[in-house]
Amino acid sequence: MIPLDSPFHPDNEAGYQAWRREKLNGYPQRAAELIVPVRDPRALSDAEYAELWTRLAKANMAIYAGPAAGAEDKAIPRRVGEQFGLTRLDANWLADPDGISSLTPCEDAENAEDTRPAGVDPGRRGDYIPYTHQRIRWHTDGYYNPPERRIFAMLLHCVRAADEGGENDLYDQELAYIALRDADPGHIRALMAEDAMLIPARTDEQGVARPDQPGPALCVHDGHLHLRYTARTRSIRWKDDAATRRAVLALEELLATRPPGVFTLRLEPGMGLICANVLHTRSAFRDRPEHRRLLYRARYHDHPRNLRAH
Repeated sequence: MIPLDSPFHPDNEAGYQAWRREKLNGYPQRAAELIVPVRDPRALSDAEYAELWTRLAKANMAIYAGPAAGAEDKAIPRRVGEQFGLTRLDANWLADPDGISSLTPCEDAENAEDTRPAGVDPGRRGDYIPYTHQRIRWHTDGYYNPPERRIFAMLLHCVRAADEGGENDLYDQELAYIALRDADPGHIRALMAEDAMLIPARTDEQGVARPDQPGPALCVHDGHLHLRYTARTRSIRWKDDAATRRAVLALEELLATRPPGVFTLRLEPGMGLICANVLHTRSAFRDRPEHRRLLYRARYHDHPRNLRAH
């Protein structure tokens, strides 16, 4: 249930308008405004931390630009996350044993195609798009997770960039909320319905590895707005009613138009994204067997917090 005094409650118009003015006031206009150079991301100075937190608080995302040493050191993303209160890693089944995923093309992924039936689990990373060279369409991470394992924050750290491509589009879910609510508050009500969407079960050779996951697309957790979304239509079943169809179409059209607030950038070695699981994409890319693109991805069940607030 969303508290009636939340600015995200569709009936709280006064609260929404006040929050909306504050949200849009001073919002970043260019991707470069998200970037903060840092000396050592594992031990941010107070000034570096403050700059990153200012961006996180305003745009739900920030980019640190650390030394481009290219070291395969998972302590970097882990320590960055810890400095912002992110400790509860989502140890999904494709992640490395430490809970942080190494996103790099797999040996059998060179010609992989996303053609398997929905829910079928072949048991190999290369059958899943993040571990291929293919583009990834608009989504939020862990949209298929059950409520107790929602992904509220994500961190990407670049070790090696691709030779070509691999850019990310980033879009604050709160900006998407504003655009949808301003167009029609009914879109918000439809996407907040408890049966707005269903993620089909994932099966493997042992049977059902993950059951159907019904739930809302938009929800509020600890005062934070959270969006579950994927543009991959075979991975999601939307409620079949007129209001939901209109809301989903409005969101699809919004993302297709690349509205103000969509940032495009490429993480270079030493750079990292820390965000409140914003909407994002990845373009297709090209690399070489001797120089594979490598990013570390950490997903969290925590919301980012300012641990140095005075």
